[in-house]
Amino acid sequence: MTVTIDIEPPRQPEILRLLELSDAYAASLYPAESNHLVDVSTLEKDTVSFLVARKDGSIVGCCALVEAADGTAEIKRMFVDPEARGLKIGKLLMDALIERGRELSLSAIRLETGIHQPEAIGLYRRYGFVEIEPFGAYKPDPLSLFMERRLS
Repeated sequence: MTVTIDIEPPRQPEILRLLELSDAYAASLYPAESNHLVDVSTLEKDTVSFLVARKDGSIVGCCALVEAADGTAEIKRMFVDPEARGLKIGKLLMDALIERGRELSLSAIRLETGIHQPEAIGLYRRYGFVEIEPFGAYKPDPLSLFMERRLS
């Protein structure tokens, strides 16, 4: 099994399918006001590094690093195809996100995730993310967890 992670455009049929699966999963766990999803046009901006995981050429996961104007960036749209779970794709995406953050000389990487996603929260904690107050345009939400990992 060969897994590659590269920056690719988000507007690809396989990616759009993953984003639809991600939307449905989030909607099954949280009310609309607690889902902070970004659309594909946002993912196409110049300030976004969109990472795609491929296993033997097929897309199995994705995530975006969205730069803020303050030298930080936020992880958005991290999702692994349910068929590829257990293959450590999330770990490989995290490695690539942190490497990309360093390439961009970011001071920190931040994220918002839901409290009903223990696997994701565990992955972020293993990568040194710690809980912080809401950042950017986020408001406090009892269903959200805000986290950050300093890079410098």
